[in-house]
Amino acid sequence: MALAHTILAVLSHAPCSGYDVSKQFEDCVSFFWKATQQQIYRELGKMQERGWVSYEIVPQAGKPDKKIYALTSAGMAELNHWCDEPSEPTPIREDLLVKVLASPYLPKASILNELRRRRQIHDRLLKECLATEAEFLALPEPHPSDIGRYLTLRRGIRFEQSWVDWCDEMLALFEQSHPFMPEAIGSLHQNNTMNNN
Repeated sequence: MALAHTILAVLSHAPCSGYDVSKQFEDCVSFFWKATQQQIYRELGKMQERGWVSYEIVPQAGKPDKKIYALTSAGMAELNHWCDEPSEPTPIREDLLVKVLASPYLPKASILNELRRRRQIHDRLLKECLATEAEFLALPEPHPSDIGRYLTLRRGIRFEQSWVDWCDEMLALFEQSHPFMPEAIGSLHQNNTMNNN
């Protein structure tokens, strides 16, 4: 998936400024797509050249004029064409898992501290997602444009919940004295290294 398709998806809901697009990235899609404001503005320029978006200049009193971007028929056609393509799983790059992979030979306290820190992060994000969900469910009549946001929010909730659950599982394992846990294997590795020297 290209950044352009994410922007097209955002603009499919309603025309908005580049700043508003970046806010949508922060508020709605940050858990499945990251982009800086500079990247978004640069991509909007390319999309305008391709004819996927158009913009209207809106004067602002005491401020620079604002560009309001809207999806064109060509942009909607591109979004539909892209939707017909198969979506492959995204490769994962997760440095915490690399640390856990090497954990038998690393200080146990370092791994525990990192697991606790990450649990706090994902627990905070989970609570934010749940609060957003509660706001949505309290709406008397959700707008059709809110439905897609809610469905992706559900994925965000499950994503953060799975991280919290996994961190809890790992913390329980690392805090116990299993024979395959880091201290025992680390000592064995250290002894083997000394014997080989």
